Amino acid sequence: MNELKGVEDTLFIPLTARVNVSKRFPEYFFDHKALEMENLIRNKQIDKKSSEYGMIANVARSYNLDQMAQNFIDKHEKCNVVNLGVGLETSHYRLDRKNSMFIEVDLPEVIELREKYIDVGENEKFIKGDLFKLDWCDELDSTLPTLMIVSGVFQYFHENDVLKFISDVKNIFENAELIFDATNKFGIKYTNFYVKRTGNSSAKMYFYIENPNEFAKKANCKLIEDRGFFKDAIKILNKKVGLYTKISMKVAENRKNAMILHLKI
Repeated sequence: MNELKGVEDTLFIPLTARVNVSKRFPEYFFDHKALEMENLIRNKQIDKKSSEYGMIANVARSYNLDQMAQNFIDKHEKCNVVNLGVGLETSHYRLDRKNSMFIEVDLPEVIELREKYIDVGENEKFIKGDLFKLDWCDELDSTLPTLMIVSGVFQYFHENDVLKFISDVKNIFENAELIFDATNKFGIKYTNFYVKRTGNSSAKMYFYIENPNEFAKKANCKLIEDRGFFKDAIKILNKKVGLYTKISMKVAENRKNAMILHLKI
């Protein structure tokens, strides 16, 4: 297997988290495909250096994105679901896809790794490309309702890059929505510390959001929802996790250290 460095190497962090939480807390989140891929995780430092809270935070992102994606799919007879910077994400296996077309986009070396270990599913397409260059748009029907999911990617860029991306896709799609995760300034400091602790010191994060409404105005988009990570996790896991994890989830939820924005493009 090729060694992936820098930003690409971080794709093993969410995979490790999905495996860990699927084993320990299947009542909250269960990803059978991630469990099948556990042998891919060569960097044992991720598991050893990750806190219980860090693992749950990673999975809470997927948990909420799954809910939001499923809601979008259920509302449309036919639609596109585009995972930008897909990495080794396995949401295609967790969702009721109905008549949706899943487009999985990432850099060539990541898609090559994905192709090696994950079969292309029904109504699914893998595309090698840079999400900011928008070449991937040519390979799907842009007239269909389209949900773009950007998970754990925008943080590695600057606000101007993200705003330009949103402006560019607005000119291409007739009916599109975007969901992506973000942190506030405190959250980005914690996340940089966490990633460095897992052994990756070359993937620094920059982008954060202090006020979702102000960001939506900058992007000239309608803010459909601003959702914290941990509302359901707190309810379901409250008596099953350690005190530090419990307190950290409540503090993060109250202070909006981690959030998911849902924009109408």
